[in-house]
Amino acid sequence: MVAVAHIMNATLVIPQLDKRSFWKDSSVFSDIFDELHFIKSLKGDVRIVKELPNILEGVPRARKHFTSWSGVGYYEEMTRLWDDYQVIHVAKSDSRLANNDLPLDIQRLRCRAMYHALRFSPPIENLGKRLVDRLRSQGGRYIALHLRYEKDMLSFTGCAYGLTNAESEELRILRENTNYWKVKKINSTEQRIGGFCPLTPKEVGVFLHALGYPPSTPIYIAAGEIYGGNTHLWELSSRFPNLIFKESLATPEELKAFANHASQTAALDYIICVESDVFVPTYSGNMARAVEGHRRFLGHRKTINPDRKGLVGIFDMLETGELEEGKELSHMVQRMHKNRQGAPRKRHGSLPGVKGRARFRTEESFYENPYPECICGSRSKLGIT
Repeated sequence: MVAVAHIMNATLVIPQLDKRSFWKDSSVFSDIFDELHFIKSLKGDVRIVKELPNILEGVPRARKHFTSWSGVGYYEEMTRLWDDYQVIHVAKSDSRLANNDLPLDIQRLRCRAMYHALRFSPPIENLGKRLVDRLRSQGGRYIALHLRYEKDMLSFTGCAYGLTNAESEELRILRENTNYWKVKKINSTEQRIGGFCPLTPKEVGVFLHALGYPPSTPIYIAAGEIYGGNTHLWELSSRFPNLIFKESLATPEELKAFANHASQTAALDYIICVESDVFVPTYSGNMARAVEGHRRFLGHRKTINPDRKGLVGIFDMLETGELEEGKELSHMVQRMHKNRQGAPRKRHGSLPGVKGRARFRTEESFYENPYPECICGSRSKLGIT
């Protein structure tokens, strides 16, 4: 939206955050981000105010759902709204701008917003850095595992593999009763075969072992409450007992201020994930994509992105006994992921054969991989030192 405001010559009002989500977090923008730094950092690109001026509260406003993945021409056309309105209320802000084929200055503005202007609030930034230091002091290198095996994610995706009938039914009811989740009936088996399910804790254990990581590897679990608790988590901890949670790294007093604020604890996870030696996301959600993009920007830090669709066949062969854990399995998994570890590469375009606007949905997200526009020989070009 920073880039959109720049294109439309608009003043950007600090956004209001979603309060309807499963986590029902009451956090506002300034609880999570350093608001003053955000405003000052972008003052040469766009004017930003903390709230809508009182004089504009009663004026007619346009409530607009901007078209997803739109280019500069679309937003230049949208400036006609200023003929009739002084305020535009943007109902949705995610994926409103194209990933590709935008002017270089717009792409670099997006990166200034993401990697320079958006800085976490001092309480989050300070605690996040302390937790990273504590992790390092315990053994140096660590893996950050974004384990999206949480109730809302499993319910939203309709993924029930490995769950009991009672658990599957509980998730179905939650999905049915969450009004803003549009898809209600989901075939769990088809979801898994298509690679649309997060890896289970057991699958993560098999995956990391096949990649060659020893059982003693420190693994930081970046996640909310794991669905089923220790019952499901044991399938990972039995292989990798050195699991570390923010609750074991931080004191109760340090975490007290963040209680019941999932966005703020997710920000702590974000810092620890960005600074990790290896980042492994089990699902390609917004946070996983943002962390991967940030790590690419900082020098293509190692991010191992599981080929969830490809791994299903391997996991099923293990279940049926057609394949056993050992050298053959390791060779298969390592070969499958040779080119999925965060090495420099240009963003993937749309999938072949997909036409119309649907092709934009299949493109790799700019936030997942800002290469090459934002990763160049001199970062000073981005206004970043």
